Amino acid sequence: MEFLTADFLGTPAWFWLAFLAIVAGLTAFDLGVLHKEDREMGIGESLKLTAFYIAIAMAFGAWIWFERGAEFGMQYYTGFFIEKALSIDNVFVISLIFTFFAIPPKYQYRALLWGIIAVIVLRGLMIAGGAALVEQAYWVLYIFAAFLIFTGIKMFFAGDHDPDIANNRVVKWISTHMRVTKELHAQHFFVKVPDERTGKMVRAATPLFLALVVINLADLVFAVDSVPAIFAITTDTFIVYTSNIMAILGLRALYFALSAMIHRFYYLKYALAAVLVFIGSKIFVSDFLLDGGKFPPALSLGVTAALIAGGVLYSLWKTRHGEDAAPQLPHDEIRP
Repeated sequence: MEFLTADFLGTPAWFWLAFLAIVAGLTAFDLGVLHKEDREMGIGESLKLTAFYIAIAMAFGAWIWFERGAEFGMQYYTGFFIEKALSIDNVFVISLIFTFFAIPPKYQYRALLWGIIAVIVLRGLMIAGGAALVEQAYWVLYIFAAFLIFTGIKMFFAGDHDPDIANNRVVKWISTHMRVTKELHAQHFFVKVPDERTGKMVRAATPLFLALVVINLADLVFAVDSVPAIFAITTDTFIVYTSNIMAILGLRALYFALSAMIHRFYYLKYALAAVLVFIGSKIFVSDFLLDGGKFPPALSLGVTAALIAGGVLYSLWKTRHGEDAAPQLPHDEIRP
């Protein structure tokens, strides 16, 4: 019992265990029950499963609100909304990756699921490192804040370009140092194939494994934006990690609905840019204009939710007549 109540990164250990149990339970249920067999997910099923994951995330936030107070609850919801909105931006990148490696829809869900498991670990390492930096040197938050402001402004004016997957260094390295089959082998990441010279059976990676690696690399790039954004809201490691992971858990379900209608959210990037600038500016406002006082969490949550909702609604309204309603640019918007 003493272990359960012991402090771990500023939060009782049983909070962490409860969260990890929820994540493990959802993942096992998803992989072992809902998608025991590889199959293509329809948009209707995708939306229902997305609603389920959002409901779980909202309920978890309510639990935090009840157990730790309104301020922590609002910080969790703010972080969740920001990460959820930013995750929409990488759906198109994931779609391009699957298209490049010719991964059929029925195998995409399993690859995304294992990708999420890797993200849970990688994000944990990034957040732990960020928390250690902030604890040792508070001024690191100012670097995070300045980076968010710079990134937000850049999103407003940066040109559009697609990620060059074919020339990705990691893909080239794996292709050079590992055996990679030219064709898929169902849902397998590795298979045994005959060596061209000796004829012996050797282990080789499949294109599905390469897609999984590139997806996780893409997530690390996106995490460079999202992790500092949540640290700018709160330095509580538990809130930062749980809001991040809860938003990502439902991404694989959301992907199948959004990948078919990503053009409908074209203008959301401007709302996300405004959110990043607002969150980054909030740090400087709190420390220099409010004399170190806290920026009201309710106001932060309200502004964030309003900007994201406004971006979604405006995008849906502007593209209501179909894909051609979106402005025609040289390339679709992607943050590599």
